[in-house]
Amino acid sequence: MDKNLYDLCVNVLKEELLPAMGCTEPIAVAYCAALARDALGARPERVEIAVSGNILKNVKSVIVPNTGGQKGIISAACAGIVAGVSEKQLECLSAVSNEQREEIAAYKQTAQFTVEKSTSDSVFDISVRVHFGKDEAYVRIAERHTNVVKITHNGKTVLDKECECNHAEDVCTRDDLTVENIFDFVTNADLAEITPLLERQISYNMTIAEEGLKNDYGARVGKVLLKAFGESVHNRAKATAAAGSDARMNGCELPVVIVSGSGNQGITASVPLIVYAREMGVPHEKLLRALALSDLVTVHLKSGIGRLSAYCGAVSAGSGAGAGICYLSGGGLDDICHTLINALAIDSGIVCDGAKSSCAAKIASAVEAGLLGMEMYANGSEFCGGDGIVASCVEETIKNVGEIARLGMKSTDEEIIRLMIKSVS
Repeated sequence: MDKNLYDLCVNVLKEELLPAMGCTEPIAVAYCAALARDALGARPERVEIAVSGNILKNVKSVIVPNTGGQKGIISAACAGIVAGVSEKQLECLSAVSNEQREEIAAYKQTAQFTVEKSTSDSVFDISVRVHFGKDEAYVRIAERHTNVVKITHNGKTVLDKECECNHAEDVCTRDDLTVENIFDFVTNADLAEITPLLERQISYNMTIAEEGLKNDYGARVGKVLLKAFGESVHNRAKATAAAGSDARMNGCELPVVIVSGSGNQGITASVPLIVYAREMGVPHEKLLRALALSDLVTVHLKSGIGRLSAYCGAVSAGSGAGAGICYLSGGGLDDICHTLINALAIDSGIVCDGAKSSCAAKIASAVEAGLLGMEMYANGSEFCGGDGIVASCVEETIKNVGEIARLGMKSTDEEIIRLMIKSVS
């Protein structure tokens, strides 16, 4: 197969399938705060935090892992300063001791904190300025969760990539990703180079999903789905994915493998396929190829939308899951394209009003749309070009969705953020 295409797909998966503990936005705040503490060389007495509206939205209502149930930006920054291991990036809070948990709570009461909305145009922007005596340090992360663009200490520049941050969304371009190219890759490629990434995705994401089904987290969406609608593979695929989000949004300290910067998308793009593959008894290699397809399709769909927006990312991941399950079932390129068109026609428009317990229910809805989109085409039914946002082909439909989410829903995002800030003011 084409080497450039092969390298692109491999590099995208390497960049996207990262381990993270907890919701990625509060963890990014903790990571930024840990870096600022490191740059300062002391535990700060005063902390000034500025974040973009979408960070405010996604940190407000989720529990920060290893904090004893605390929520919010200040709690995330406290955890990062007291116990964050910056070298671990999005797993920086994975090794918090019981003593450190107590220190986090005490530090939150004694240090001075301010939080304000960033003046940056970036939808993903976190900056932390810390002070101890006459010393100060500053760290900024922009565009993606681990993209550190500025570090200073007492006014001296340690790192400066701010001039590049508007172009730092991804390390490699996604412009050449298409559904056809992705299908070509997963069908023909030697997967040896990405198998460890996919195996880790299976292990991490199924472990947290099973934890969500065992114990009561948040609104217990996964457990409710199983109780109400039974043990069919169709329902188990939705319920198990939802349970992973139940746990993750509500303080579970297990890691996940993310996709497009999101643990919920990582769970949605993978768990339903694993449930179906086990039910169907397909060869493990086919599951790996289906997972790669789902992950890459999710990234492709999100590329035109952006990391954070008013458009729920679970829709893209649920569509990717539908495409992956279609591949598991023997579907070809045409079947996968029509699965995606149908799924996007069904669920596009679900808004993102921040990370929280109800994300689990949105995941269930997105997986349902992916499965219905697949079954529609398998049974000779489809949405056609001209039906609302549906265009004449899958790539034009994906482009339409991206423009709606990125451009058309910009004011929707601003209004959602305004209402969320108002509700706590």
